[in-house]
Amino acid sequence: MIRVSLSAFALIALVSAAIAQGEDITTNTFGSGVYSHSASFRNETPLPSLVVEALENNPEIRAALKEREAAQQRIAPAEALDDPMLEAGVINAPLASSPFNREDMTMKMIGLSQRLPFPGKRGLRKEVASKDAEAIEQGYHETVNRVMHDLKISYFNLGLTLEMIKLVEKNKQTLEHFLRIAEGRYQVGQGNQADVLKAQTQVSRMLDRLLGLAREQPIFEAEVIRALGRNTKGEVPVPAILHIHEVPLILESMQQEAIAQRPQLLALQSLIARNEKSIDLARRAYYPDFDVRLSYGQRDNMLDGTRRDDMVSMTVAVNLPVWRGNKIEPRIMEFQALRDQAINLYQAQSNEITARLRQQVATAEQSLKSVKLYQNAILPQAKLTVESALAAYQVNRIDFLTLLDNQMTVFDYETNLISAIANYNKALAEIDLLIGKKQH
Repeated sequence: MIRVSLSAFALIALVSAAIAQGEDITTNTFGSGVYSHSASFRNETPLPSLVVEALENNPEIRAALKEREAAQQRIAPAEALDDPMLEAGVINAPLASSPFNREDMTMKMIGLSQRLPFPGKRGLRKEVASKDAEAIEQGYHETVNRVMHDLKISYFNLGLTLEMIKLVEKNKQTLEHFLRIAEGRYQVGQGNQADVLKAQTQVSRMLDRLLGLAREQPIFEAEVIRALGRNTKGEVPVPAILHIHEVPLILESMQQEAIAQRPQLLALQSLIARNEKSIDLARRAYYPDFDVRLSYGQRDNMLDGTRRDDMVSMTVAVNLPVWRGNKIEPRIMEFQALRDQAINLYQAQSNEITARLRQQVATAEQSLKSVKLYQNAILPQAKLTVESALAAYQVNRIDFLTLLDNQMTVFDYETNLISAIANYNKALAEIDLLIGKKQH
């Protein structure tokens, strides 16, 4: 009996030491809605600093910025007049030699002509170019928001993967301790082989999880690097530990924000206005443009010395817009169709944004509820169950498999908690994109 008691005491001490060492795995710190490990990552890079870097270095953003600059430069030329025409020549020259002093109407001429569009056309051209520039500028802001969305999603995915790796590794260490305990009891005849095999199976499961996470990690690292615009050979940023920063989610107000500031919708509004102006400009084609020409003719004196006065000419020419059925009216109908297309696209995008907002708000709310439930109820209860099972196991009231299953249950709940925190943050990133939240 003394020998058995000493052996049981040794096993109890060994299990207690294993649980104590595994506290980093099964016990996390929860406070103020924040999830954190007792050990933190090294050289963590906060998300705001990466946002600033992406705004400066991402090539998609830089390309969209240059496109915006180019569109701005097209506004002034749209309103400008056509280049004036300078002409020079000889008028009414006879074929005889010395022609300039033989015929009365022979002269050397220099002239200047300018096309003047019908009043209102230049202003409409400028307004069309301005609306184009507005649409392209909103496209630039949409590109910025999309890149920031991609950065946030990949950042949270990478952070989730790294935290899962730490959690799996720590849980594997605890299971390895349990395996040694089961092997020790089996060797002294106090356990059975099923306990050893079960523990080995759980350790193998953790190794398989680590392999899967190792496959996912470089994928998310590559996505972060791409969003930052870095060279693929550069250092990979390490995300900060996932945490919850709770924000109010009011669906109706967010839908109003999306309508008011989502760049994609604002760009479509600019396209609708642009096509309205294009319709007006196409209708102005019913009215002619004017070609104003001023010329000066210099005449030499006659052979007998008779003086000839120089001459000035001024003419105005207009084009005749007679080809209405196959030239003007089709252009009007073209821009009407483009306007209606933009209106329908605007409505479709508005409906899609409203539906996706509803989905993402529901996802964020459910994730937040899950986080609080795991923090305040499920995990504390599961950990108490492990402690109770450990106490019962120490006095041989439960078997080893029950203790092991309880530990794995705690591990599953902890992974669910980390995933819920990541899902909450990713839902907020989706909402920021949908409502067009400006990035700084």
